Amino acid sequence: MVQCVCLETERLWLRQLDESFARRVLEYFTRNRDFLSPWEPARPRSFFQLEYHHRQLAFDQVKMSTGQLFKVWLFEKGDTALERVIGSVAISEIMRGCFLSGFLGYRMDKDFTGRGYMTEAVGKVVEYAFDVLGLHRLEANIMPRNKASLRVVEKLGFSEEGLSRKLLLLNGRWEDHVRMVKLNTALEKAPPERV
Repeated sequence: MVQCVCLETERLWLRQLDESFARRVLEYFTRNRDFLSPWEPARPRSFFQLEYHHRQLAFDQVKMSTGQLFKVWLFEKGDTALERVIGSVAISEIMRGCFLSGFLGYRMDKDFTGRGYMTEAVGKVVEYAFDVLGLHRLEANIMPRNKASLRVVEKLGFSEEGLSRKLLLLNGRWEDHVRMVKLNTALEKAPPERV
């Protein structure tokens, strides 16, 4: 197992999860099935079964151990038993070498929107990506109509880099996405000799 990274913000725990949390992750996706469906790929029936999330969490552990993925799940600080997953933040497709980049994605529980939790969580993950993982560039691809998601990264200083036409097939439709980017300018001042 990957050593668990546990981050904290003023109101949240951000925690990497192993397979023992599969039921809680399944409950999160089941609770938010309709809420998340406009923004995510169509899910097969198996996605809403425990075994799927058991396998997925194990697969995530492998990808994190190889440095290709950084993913945390969100819990309110009052939830000391970590019973209710309320969201996740991930940096996927992490590239090293001369790239030092990754793709940022996040999702929130429908019952916890509008509280600033996601801005808080994404801000902490961006800080970790730049200061600990040593990444230079984070890119978030967001559908233009997903105003709440765009606001999250705008508040955190991401800049619009352009529009990627028909980027992802979501629910049977090829969707345009706005490319939002944040650079770790500290790396530009003193680039590492070897990465």
